[in-house]
Amino acid sequence: MHFHLLQHSPHHGPARIADWLTSMGHSHTVFHLYAGELPPRLADGDALIVLDGPMGVHDDAEHPWLKGERKLVARALDGSKPLLGIGLGARLIAAALGASVGRGTRTELGWQQIELAPESPFDLPERFTAFLWHREVFALPDEALPLGASAASPVQGFAWDGGRVVGLLCHLEATRDSLVTLFEQPWPDDEARVSAADEAELLDDPKRFDRLAPLLDRLLSQWLHRSAG
Repeated sequence: MHFHLLQHSPHHGPARIADWLTSMGHSHTVFHLYAGELPPRLADGDALIVLDGPMGVHDDAEHPWLKGERKLVARALDGSKPLLGIGLGARLIAAALGASVGRGTRTELGWQQIELAPESPFDLPERFTAFLWHREVFALPDEALPLGASAASPVQGFAWDGGRVVGLLCHLEATRDSLVTLFEQPWPDDEARVSAADEAELLDDPKRFDRLAPLLDRLLSQWLHRSAG
């Protein structure tokens, strides 16, 4: 399969997703929308992955390419190909499905425990730790099944259309290198800035990243399997 990936800033890359795609024999192309690259045609790929970014879903004034991206996401939802959104990507999908998207009660930053929802369609542990960095959250779209919840976000992800469409607020794709890159960005929300001490604490345990790898593998495998079914 050939995957199209939409990237929204130089600091929000595919991280471990790219490694997983390569290891599974898939090819992929990353479209850097923030740099003026045009989005792909859905017909030219087999699946679409919409990555995270620091902007809001309707920040068109500063990022005019968002309008076209929202149209692309809507077309992907109306189609039959697998669609995955992470962070901003998940919020774009949730908004396109009619769910409310807005600021949460507080910024969630760091390693947080996710409690799997009883009705979750994902074959994941009942409790697992993932990396979170967001202030905007979304409600569960109609006819979607939830992934689970964190302390401040009751919806950390969802599956829609039998699992063909998946949105993730949490980051299972994070690597140490991807977080180092993320911490270097000029984050617009002062509440989300990371001090040197905080950065060291968030990066100090390599086993955290090792534990994410099989979770990402399981989720992506389930996503493609259900899409094919």
